Amino acid sequence: MSELLDAAQQNRITLRRALIACAVAFVFAFSLVPLYRIACEKVFGIRLDQTPTGEAKVAGYRVDTSRWVTVEFDAGVNSQLPWGFWSAKSSMRVHPGELVETLFYARNDDTAVIVGQAVPSVAPAQASIYFNKTECFCFTEQLLNPGEQRPMPVRFVIDPDLPKDITTLTLSYTFYNNEHATAREAAAAAAAAGAPVHASL
Repeated sequence: MSELLDAAQQNRITLRRALIACAVAFVFAFSLVPLYRIACEKVFGIRLDQTPTGEAKVAGYRVDTSRWVTVEFDAGVNSQLPWGFWSAKSSMRVHPGELVETLFYARNDDTAVIVGQAVPSVAPAQASIYFNKTECFCFTEQLLNPGEQRPMPVRFVIDPDLPKDITTLTLSYTFYNNEHATAREAAAAAAAAGAPVHASL
């Protein structure tokens, strides 16, 4: 009888230790996200946040008319996306602190509705924390009907604190097929037409 009690007690101890280990592992994994963000932004100077910069922050910038920064534009599409995508300008010169706008264009060359998602990047990487977008098509999904072409504006301002040795930035976008959203639109269109739904959501 005592042996059974000892075994049950040992099982409880083992279970308790396993639960504690799981909890510690969960907390550690959860903490990696902010640690990764801090490391990227503070140590390596890579900005991960792709949300609009607040108007209050932009309004607080002073335009540095003594400096010029050249911003080059690069546009590309993933091989799985049958779209055309290009920038209206190859580059432009701007003053740090100056709110400016440029245009990109996207065209759906397919015969079906496709939802795309643009992924931006800024080079050199350490300059990304100084590149602030107040409006960008990359913040949301972009739905294009077959053959549709659309201008896509980007409004941005470069933080005047950009290191003075950085005189050229490259803003790049790559469009990908948002397959889940595209399938959702295909299913909705098929349901509206009364056709069988084959898209996988």
